[in-house]
Amino acid sequence: MGPGEPDVGGSEIACQSAAGLQALMETGETTSAEVTAALLERIEAIDGAGPTLRAVLRVNAGALDEATRLDGERREGRVRGPLHGVPILLKDNIDTAGELGATAGSLALSAPAPADAALVTQLRRAGAVILGKTNLSEWANFRGRPSSSGWSGAGGQTRNPFALDRTPGGSSSGSGAGVAAGLAPVAVGTETDGSILCPAAACGVVGLKPTVGLVSRTGIVPISSSQDTAGPIARSVADAALLLDALAAGPTDPDDPAMEARPHALGGFFAGLDGDLRGCRIGVVRDEYYFGYHPATDRVIEAALGAFVEAGAELVDPVYDIGTVSHSDEMIVLCAEFKAGLAEYLGRRWSSVADSAGLPRGLDDVIAFNEATEAELLGTFPQDVLVRSAASGGIDDPAYLEALAANHRRTREAGIDEVCRREALDALVAPTMGPAWLIDHVNGDHHSSSAWSQPAIAGYPSITMPVGAVNGLPVGLAIWGRAWSEATLLNIAFAMERQLAYSPVPTFPTSVGPVTS
Repeated sequence: MGPGEPDVGGSEIACQSAAGLQALMETGETTSAEVTAALLERIEAIDGAGPTLRAVLRVNAGALDEATRLDGERREGRVRGPLHGVPILLKDNIDTAGELGATAGSLALSAPAPADAALVTQLRRAGAVILGKTNLSEWANFRGRPSSSGWSGAGGQTRNPFALDRTPGGSSSGSGAGVAAGLAPVAVGTETDGSILCPAAACGVVGLKPTVGLVSRTGIVPISSSQDTAGPIARSVADAALLLDALAAGPTDPDDPAMEARPHALGGFFAGLDGDLRGCRIGVVRDEYYFGYHPATDRVIEAALGAFVEAGAELVDPVYDIGTVSHSDEMIVLCAEFKAGLAEYLGRRWSSVADSAGLPRGLDDVIAFNEATEAELLGTFPQDVLVRSAASGGIDDPAYLEALAANHRRTREAGIDEVCRREALDALVAPTMGPAWLIDHVNGDHHSSSAWSQPAIAGYPSITMPVGAVNGLPVGLAIWGRAWSEATLLNIAFAMERQLAYSPVPTFPTSVGPVTS
């Protein structure tokens, strides 16, 4: 128990892995209802009264009832799968029917949601208990600049359990901080560009961004049809694989065109974890901005690279010329797709007027709401990105189509696909980012560099896992590859996890002081 953590009953069970909880429930040593009650107590003690992480926006008033019902199914011999009875947190841009809703962190979306998102339906079928909704960077960090990761009008500022004055990363801030703090064994985040990998790395947990199209986006507040995806955040690679199995299960979603490209034979991510990397070739990316921006982080990563070899892999080091990204072209794409996608999403929520009264009908309504709502803090956090998106020419604009094609050419054909073909690689690795920076509501976020943009813009998978620390702050290693290579990336991360045996535990200090460079 850390200096900032109160003495919470049931903490040992509450901090178990999803796989561990399942084993305990199978033997009758605990029940889903007992685990759920312990987690709700922990959320109240740590997230509310204690260190006040502000990771969880709302808890599910029916969570104990859901858990009790699933316990009954277990007693009757009906176990839906490895997540049966396991509580899970959801980022609050994912529709959850009724009062849990989906705000995207904005007070403008406070109305109840008329239906569950497709992935929530899938999780319920798998037997997961929906524990609550997590805070996030408002509008998934697509409102304006400067911004502070983890701040939203709906939830305030989420904090990092490894140092309360430091960022939790974003935009899936509460999902990363909540899992790290033991508020749930697993959570669902979403990513457009870094929004799963950043908070997972900052909070010392595992985060996986799947290939766009592996997991349905229907019922998720959108930014980008070409880059958005939901994915797992967990304290272990095995738990991330278990959650991905549930998220990716079932047929393709006709309401999500990106799923049409999904190969039929996908799944079995957990079953495929064996940690054997013999014959696997992994490239260490040494291009500018991937190493060299934070020497202490480089030292942690360099010390971890030997674990690949110990697991049987061949390291190709260095790898250069992996392609480029253009954030100016990316913004053209994101603004156009956000304008179109949000209009479609709000149209769906407005389809049930009784449940959606007061919802904005489009970006112009959101902008006007923010201007009229003091709690949205426009004087501190502008909304210039919303304004730019509203003025966008949309997805029929030739400038958008040209930027989208250029993005894919740079990151796919001349990027990840090309370097993997040229060097016969199964995956690429680099530091995910440096240690979590200080929260700053004046200047906003100020990290130096990162390794998530290329696979994000390509729509390809990436994973981060903790491999060490700088001054007590976790440091993550990013692993990414070609489309639909989730099974390979998970097994590489699983092998690294076994070799390193590193699992950071937060102690909720107020500060760790200056961080070594």
